Amino acid sequence: MNGIIGKKVGMTRVFNENGENIPVTVIEAGPCYVTQVKTKENDGYEAVQLGFDEKKKQRTNKPESGHTAKAEVEPMKVFKEFDSAGEEYELGAKITVKIFATGDIVDVTGTSKGRGFTGVVKKYGFKGGPKTRGQSDTWRRPGSIGASADPSRVFPGMRMSGQSGNERVTEKSLTVVATDTEKNLLLVKGSVPGANNGYLVIRKA
Repeated sequence: MNGIIGKKVGMTRVFNENGENIPVTVIEAGPCYVTQVKTKENDGYEAVQLGFDEKKKQRTNKPESGHTAKAEVEPMKVFKEFDSAGEEYELGAKITVKIFATGDIVDVTGTSKGRGFTGVVKKYGFKGGPKTRGQSDTWRRPGSIGASADPSRVFPGMRMSGQSGNERVTEKSLTVVATDTEKNLLLVKGSVPGANNGYLVIRKA
């Protein structure tokens, strides 16, 4: 298995053998359960679907209950597919943080913090308008967005105000500083996307 589903706990720091301060993100990685095994014969490709974070039965609909019942596990909140890498897994198999070791390089994917509707100065770092000659109402405006006669339109992808954040982001090549198999914790050097308690996908780089 090349990855696992987790939940961001928060940030802290650890000290290495030389006494150096290392900022780390604490991730509750697993345990995950195999809820579906996809094969070339049935699905056209090989993959393993993992479920994470048990869900209350009264908040689970019948299709979800039936899906996890086949694997004889409790209903889950999050499902993600991972490459099986040629390995065989049985339904209901338990995947833990043991698949990672200290020094491993991982890619962490999550949803960044949503920052609401923002202007171009905050969203893209625009300089803004002049701050003299009475221009008190144009300091944070974007300015002209296109020509008039030609091409008589605004090009797609123009940087304008709008929602900022709340996007799928992947932080690549992060180092695993330590693992705690008893508490299912993974300590990764640096920051990862999203707020605390946000779901993450951790894959081996």
